[in-house]
Amino acid sequence: MSNPVKVDIWSDIQCPWCYIGKRKFEAAVAAFGGEVEVEYHSFELAPDTPVDFDGTPLDYLSQRKGISRSQAQTMIDRVVGIAAAVGLDYDYDAIHQTNTVLAHELLHLAKAHGLQERLKERLLAAYFLEGRHVGRVADLADLAAEVGLDRTEAEAALTDHRYLGDVKADVAQAAAYGIAGVPFFVFDGRYGVSGAQETDTFRQVLEQVAAESGERVS
Repeated sequence: MSNPVKVDIWSDIQCPWCYIGKRKFEAAVAAFGGEVEVEYHSFELAPDTPVDFDGTPLDYLSQRKGISRSQAQTMIDRVVGIAAAVGLDYDYDAIHQTNTVLAHELLHLAKAHGLQERLKERLLAAYFLEGRHVGRVADLADLAAEVGLDRTEAEAALTDHRYLGDVKADVAQAAAYGIAGVPFFVFDGRYGVSGAQETDTFRQVLEQVAAESGERVS
């Protein structure tokens, strides 16, 4: 295929469905077989969350949704089961609920160095699988170094918030598109797909966009 299919993905580091959707989308890309260009965009599910939330993810979910702890636990159990089905071993007992704006800023630095997709995966794994903290400068700088970014540069970029404007621009674009939840996938700037859809759904959209692109070129 001469032209890759461009897919813009809005997501948040603390969104369990975003990681699940990422795995299903990746499987679709593999099944599709054509060239796909992916760019991640910032979306903050809960920008008012403190960097160090005083409580567990169960506490957080119960408080934020206004539901009982038992209802919150049922929601967590469900998402853990769905994650396991795509090979992700979520560890909610270890998760550090936090504010993700700095993580989004770091993803923009990574994009400038061609490492955005690698960092996105690293941040999600750190948060959901490893119990790492993804809301503090030092912790994020460590994770940045693990994917090949310069740790000193990462720490400086997060300290002076040089990419905060880019985060806000992504959030504004999401609002302009009417995106109210994530993950949200925009294919070729024309088709929007909301949620962690099944792999076959993503594959069909990729094939449709590729076919239409070929028709426009011819």
